Amino acid sequence: MGKKKERKKIRASFRKNRGVRTRQSDWTRRFDEHGFAEEDVAQGERISGKGELSRQRTVRGDFVEQSDEPGLGFQLDVDLDVCRPGRVLSVGGLLSTVEAEDGQIYQCATRRLLKTLATDQRHVVAAGDRVLFRPVDETDAHTREGIIERVEPRRGSLCRTSRGRQQVLVTNVDQVLIIASAAEPRLKPNLIDRLLITADKARIEPVLCINKVDLVDPVPLQPLVGVYSQMGYRVLLLSAETGFGMDRFKALLRGRESVVTGQSGVGKSSLLNRVDPSLQLRVRTVSAETEKGRHTTTSAQLLPLECGGYVVDTPGIRQFQLWDVIPEEVAGFFRDLRPYVNHCRFPDCTHTHEADCAIKDAVADGRLDERRYESYCHLFQGDLV
Repeated sequence: MGKKKERKKIRASFRKNRGVRTRQSDWTRRFDEHGFAEEDVAQGERISGKGELSRQRTVRGDFVEQSDEPGLGFQLDVDLDVCRPGRVLSVGGLLSTVEAEDGQIYQCATRRLLKTLATDQRHVVAAGDRVLFRPVDETDAHTREGIIERVEPRRGSLCRTSRGRQQVLVTNVDQVLIIASAAEPRLKPNLIDRLLITADKARIEPVLCINKVDLVDPVPLQPLVGVYSQMGYRVLLLSAETGFGMDRFKALLRGRESVVTGQSGVGKSSLLNRVDPSLQLRVRTVSAETEKGRHTTTSAQLLPLECGGYVVDTPGIRQFQLWDVIPEEVAGFFRDLRPYVNHCRFPDCTHTHEADCAIKDAVADGRLDERRYESYCHLFQGDLV
C-alpha cells in the first residue's frame, strides 16, 4: 500500500472571540456605600501571559499562489467525499444562497472556522464565490441546508473600504458595468472615476453605461463621453424606458459574467428587467424631494440570464471608498494622466503645486480634461471616501 499523503499544517491567526472586560468605574460609589474592607481587589484580578499567541491555531490546508485577489492565502482541508462544489448567489445575514452544480439551491451557514479567521475582509463569503459546501438537510426540496466548508481562490473581485476593512462586493466576474444616469439623479463623474480605478486595479474590464438619456438633450453629454472614449473605455448611451441602446447592452451581457454597479436610482434593475423580463427585479422611483434614488436592491444577487451568462445586481452606492490605494498611486490609475507622470521635473512630483509639472502644463494647454485633473486632486489630497 502507498503512503498516505501528508497534509500540511498552517499557523493561522484568529479573531478574538471575547471582548476585553469593561473596566470598573464605580469605585467612588462603592466606597461610599460599603468601603473597601469587604473588597479584595487583588484576588479578583487575572493576568494572561499568552497575549497575541492565544489568537493563533494550527489548521490543516495548503497555501495558494500569491495574487492581488482578496482571500485567505491558503485553502482549508475538507472532506471531498461529503462536500459538493457550488456558487454563492447571494449573502444575507448568517445564511448564503448557494447553487450546486446540478442546479439545486441550498441555504448555507458558514463554517465557524472560516468566520473566526483574522482577515482584512468584513465578510469571508461574497456573491459570486465558488465554494465547497457540505449538505446537512435535503429532506425538504424547498429548504435544503448546508455548511460552507471552503472558499475557492478568487479572480475579478470588486472591493471597497467599509468601516476600515475590505468589503468584497462581488467576485469571479469578467466585466463591471458602471451605470450612471443623465438625470434623476444627476450624473456623478467623480464616482465614475473611483469605480474605474477599482476596476482597473482588479483587472476587470469596465464599461460605462449612461442611462435615462431620454430625459435630456444628449448633445451636452458628448464631451464627457469623448473624454472616457479617448482613454479606451467603452461608453454606451441607454434608455430603459424607450429601449434605446438596449440591443448593444444585451449583447454585452450575453455569455459573460458581469456586475452592474452605480449609485441608487440610476436604473440598474430596470435595465436588467428590460434585458430579461423573467428576472422581475423590484424597482422604485427617484425621491422627488431629494432627487436621490431609494435603496431597492438590498444585497448583491447573482442572476442567470436567459441569453446566457450571469449578472450580479448590486445595491446602490452613495459613497465609494477605495481599498488599498495610497495617494502616491492615484496618478498611475488615471489612464489620461499616466503618460505625463515621468515627464515632470521632480521624480516625487505630486502634480498639485510643484513647478515644471507635466500634468499641470497639459491641463493648462487643454490636452488633459480639467475635471479629471480636479478629480485626481481630490483623491490625492486624502478624499478617498
